[in-house]
Amino acid sequence: MKEIEKMRQGKLYNPFLLEENSWKKIRQTLKEFNQSDYWIDSKPLEKLRGYFRQSYPDLALIPPFYCDHGKNISIGRHFQGNTGIVILDEAPVTIGDHVFMGPNVSLYTAIHPFSSAIRNKDLELARPIVIEDSVWIAGNVVINGGVTIKKGSVIGSGSVVTRDIPESVFAAGNPCRVIREIDEKEEAVWQQLYKEYIHG
Repeated sequence: MKEIEKMRQGKLYNPFLLEENSWKKIRQTLKEFNQSDYWIDSKPLEKLRGYFRQSYPDLALIPPFYCDHGKNISIGRHFQGNTGIVILDEAPVTIGDHVFMGPNVSLYTAIHPFSSAIRNKDLELARPIVIEDSVWIAGNVVINGGVTIKKGSVIGSGSVVTRDIPESVFAAGNPCRVIREIDEKEEAVWQQLYKEYIHG
C-alpha cells in the first residue's frame, strides 16, 4: 500500500515518503499570501483558496496563515479567521458556515506515536477535525486530531481541545471541558444587547 493511501486511511505512514508533492506546491502561495497587503490586494487570497478542497468568496483570513497541504481543508460560508492560524491538514479538516477563529488558533490532524521506537522511524498517523456551523473559537486554542466541535459552541481562549465538544456549550481549559450550556437565558441577554445596538 502506498504511503498516501495509508495516510488517508488513518494508518501509520511516513510523511517524508508521500507519493505527491502537495506540501511543496503550496509553499510559494503561502509565502505570497503571508507577505501580501491583505486589505488592498485580494489576489493572493484567491490564489490560496484555489488549493482548498472547498471555500467561498466571502472567506476572511488575515495573514499570516499556515497549512501543510491545503487540499484537505474545507471551509464553509462566512468564515472569519484572525491572524496566525495554523492547520496541519494531513487528514481532512471540515469547517462549517459562520465559524469565527481568533488569533493563533491551531488545528493539528497529525498524531505522533507515544512509542519513541515507532516515532523515531518517522512514522505518524492523522485523524480528521470537524468544526460545525456557528462555532466561535477564541485566541490561542489548540484542536487535536479526531475532534468534532458541534454547532453553536464557543471555545475559550487558550484551550486545548482533546475530545469532542457537544452542541451549544461554552467550553474551556486544558484539557478543554464544558463549563456551561448556552441556553435561552444567555440568548436573551445577547438579544437585549442587540436591541440596544439597533436602537442606538
